[in-house]
Amino acid sequence: MVYDIIKYGNELLKNKSDVVEEITDELREILDNLVKTMIDSNGVGLAAPQVGINKRFFVCMIGEDNIIKVINPVITPLSEEKIVFEEGCLSIPGIYKNVNRYKKVKMNYLDEDGNQKELELEDYPSVVVQHEADHLDGVLFVDKISPVAKRMIGKKLALLRKNNSK
Repeated sequence: MVYDIIKYGNELLKNKSDVVEEITDELREILDNLVKTMIDSNGVGLAAPQVGINKRFFVCMIGEDNIIKVINPVITPLSEEKIVFEEGCLSIPGIYKNVNRYKKVKMNYLDEDGNQKELELEDYPSVVVQHEADHLDGVLFVDKISPVAKRMIGKKLALLRKNNSK
């Protein structure tokens, strides 16, 4: 099943997500559907809140053929060094802006079988997991851009907000 992706302006994107208490077959099916939706939408990541599920999990690509399913992530910067990448978001179509993120992070999480995992990620994969984890806290990449950059896309954001507010 491919889900409809919630767009900017929908208040569900601003909510802090709840911790996943139990890993079930239903959750594994949702994770599989998130992967299908991400691929169908030509994305590199998709978080549960983007499809209206207020839980702490996401899927993302951290390499060309390496898709991970991440439950209850905890991300820790491994240095103060930052990098700038132009980011977009399936929930904010057609808008791309530079965002400052940690260059290298460690991510602890549960996989779909409930196994504790730890990954060290650098550069683009680091940016992807930080972007997706932000969704779980109700933070969008446009919340992290400079005021000048935000003014430049203000009309587009206002239109999205108007068309998608619920």
